[in-house]
Amino acid sequence: MEEQFNYNEAVAELEKIAARAEDPAAGLDDIDRCIRRADELIGRCREYLRTARTQIDTL
Repeated sequence: MEEQFNYNEAVAELEKIAARAEDPAAGLDDIDRCIRRADELIGRCREYLRTARTQIDTL
């Protein structure tokens, strides 16, 4: 069963990822993981916002 998506938690995680990726001590492997996770979260956020917009437009 898929976990319920929480937009606010995703945005908070993206903010943490950005800070981690900007850290000069971050290694390339860390940055790569950050980019991959951020890409996944951004995709899910976009889908969430598209769905919300569609629901609002049908009201």
